Amino acid sequence: MDLFEHNLHNGGRQGEEPLAARMRPRTLDEFIGQEHILAPGRLLRRAIQADQLSSLLFYGPPGTGKTTLAAVIANTTQSHFETLNAVLAGVPDIRRVTEEAKRRIAEYQRRTILFVDEVHRWNKAQQDALLPWVENGSVILIGATTENPYFTVNRALVSRSRIFQLRPLSEENLQKVAQMALSDQERGYGNLKVECSPEALQHIVNVANGDARAVLNGLELAVETTEPEADSTVRITMDVAEESIQKRAVLYDKEGDYHFDTISAFIKSLRGSDPDAAMYWLAKMVYAGEDPRFIFRRMLIFAAEDIGLAQPYALGVVESAAAAFDRVGLPEGQYHLGMTALYLATAPKSNSVFAYFDALATIEKQRDGEVPTHLKDASRDKQSFGHGQGYTYPHAYREHWVAQQYLPAALRGNVFYRPSEIGYEKEIGDTVERRREAQLAAALETEEEPAMAEIFSWSPPDKQVDAWLRRASGKAGERRGRVRDRLFELAQCRRHHRLLCVGDDTGLLTWEAIRQTPEGGVCTHAKDKKATEHLRERARQTPALRAPRIINCPLTVIPEKMENDWRFERIIGHNIVFNLADKRAVLKILYNLLTEMDGRLVLAEAICRRAPRLADMPMFQNSDQSLIKSLREAEEAIYQNPDDPMVNWDEATIRGQMEESGFSSIDTEVLTFEEERIFPPGQVDYWFAKQSERKDNKSGLGDILRRHLGTIQAKRLQDLLKNELTRKQVPWKTCVLVVKGDKVKSA
Repeated sequence: MDLFEHNLHNGGRQGEEPLAARMRPRTLDEFIGQEHILAPGRLLRRAIQADQLSSLLFYGPPGTGKTTLAAVIANTTQSHFETLNAVLAGVPDIRRVTEEAKRRIAEYQRRTILFVDEVHRWNKAQQDALLPWVENGSVILIGATTENPYFTVNRALVSRSRIFQLRPLSEENLQKVAQMALSDQERGYGNLKVECSPEALQHIVNVANGDARAVLNGLELAVETTEPEADSTVRITMDVAEESIQKRAVLYDKEGDYHFDTISAFIKSLRGSDPDAAMYWLAKMVYAGEDPRFIFRRMLIFAAEDIGLAQPYALGVVESAAAAFDRVGLPEGQYHLGMTALYLATAPKSNSVFAYFDALATIEKQRDGEVPTHLKDASRDKQSFGHGQGYTYPHAYREHWVAQQYLPAALRGNVFYRPSEIGYEKEIGDTVERRREAQLAAALETEEEPAMAEIFSWSPPDKQVDAWLRRASGKAGERRGRVRDRLFELAQCRRHHRLLCVGDDTGLLTWEAIRQTPEGGVCTHAKDKKATEHLRERARQTPALRAPRIINCPLTVIPEKMENDWRFERIIGHNIVFNLADKRAVLKILYNLLTEMDGRLVLAEAICRRAPRLADMPMFQNSDQSLIKSLREAEEAIYQNPDDPMVNWDEATIRGQMEESGFSSIDTEVLTFEEERIFPPGQVDYWFAKQSERKDNKSGLGDILRRHLGTIQAKRLQDLLKNELTRKQVPWKTCVLVVKGDKVKSA
């Protein structure tokens, strides 16, 4: 019997287990945090609820819920669940599990899910021993690792697994964890009279640095070691909290992601001539226990690579400082580290080494700042996790400097290095200040939520499905294809996004959305019942978990169809509001369907009032001009009709209505398409049909001309148009408004 089965069937030894083990969530509803992969509608949540799991790898720092999520799966799945710890288990254990899995599927047709904690601890031979059984489906692997799976897990296992990155919990999440532990009567301290002051709880949460286990351990130590007062109340004060959890845990490893990402940020900060950011990343490495000699080796390389002959003495300065460090050692050697980093960041020597200790004090007092995505090491997992995307290479700019943000978002604007007014530092003081101002301005202009800049998941490619999706999404004319491509360029979809395609009767947007959000979810709204059935039929060609959810209803009813409180990071639509009388109402509905964070609407709408006028066509230049004049007047009456919602709007109208609906950062552009159009037989007759005979039941061109010219002259004009337009190539211009708006995050 494994760990999860023991807890499942026997309730756990609650009197003996630590609080962190007792409070481990049992269901998805109890699970706190990781909304980026577990929110309603996301792929992983749907897979767990449907019990349709494929092999998974959970990657993230300690205390973020990797093992807990495996326990939730154990409580949810109908499959047999086994667990191994890679530190203790070896090849014999793998053989036992796989043999039992083969027997179980042969005799009972029951799958086996194997959870391997610390999977990166297994060597290549141990991982290879599991590979054949994952390959043939006998075992579904769920691995948990704090190390980058691309470098610590077999490539073959990685290629057959979906990877989900778990993040440190937010302070709000940690507050919920602590409050749940204090109120839970079955597993926590709900049966005790525990009073925890707000500042004490805030201290525990802050120092835990995103680690739920650290919060629960600190809370447990505070409660268990505090004597109850006369009224049986256990009071947790700030003094007790500080004794229970004293030192901030900095996420760092000397051989894995945090090591490479932090040294990458340090080098890029030096290259970008940002001494503040350089001090911060240097302090983080030393605080976390990085070998200073490794840092000096990287600075020796940097002196030759990024300063070179621009300041030939740089290499000698670093070498001298490294030799001095070998004589002095820690802790005094931190002066030499700090001095060298400042010199490389500003080029000349500097005696302002105390900037290093300012940065160190910031680390001790504030929550650990995460490396911005654009500064992370892009050489290893740029494609999957998006590391390094958005980084601007300073050497490509004049003066080898460009304004961009190097400090974590939470520390934006902090100043550690203050140039003195002596010697060369007096000369560089103004330059440093100007660059700080430029960097702060650039950061504010391009500000985005740091949590959403990451890509948190990855799935192995399915070549057959991807090829089908490419074919499906590629079946579009040049104009429609350009509109679709521009919509997705502006949407900037991420792999884990939930996306709503509105009014997509053809599937043009849907298939591209599925390709771009393999770990998210796609919902398609179709306006036509026949189109709905067609889309559902084509959707059956995709795997169930990747297939879009297709709904057919009026736009105003979409919110009622969104069960499980689905919300979307992106909504994309084509010709949704262009012919609606109340465009603002629909825009408001779409606004409410977007997530509070990172929600974005992108629409393409045909601008009917910019359509070409038949009266201006070249073939009518030699025709009866009195007839053509009447045609021109009739067309203008149609396109200037203030009561027709199809033509009574333009870019400014849509922008204003989006602002009134709550959207911000609104951008509009007009795409113009020039093509040769051939009018089929019957087109002109439809224009001249009476209002009662038209599909849209609107007064058309013929009605207006008959009122102005009379029946005989209108018939002459109809014959002229039929003769000059039918089955002939006519130059035609189409204008499409593309509009993008972001949802304002609620206060």
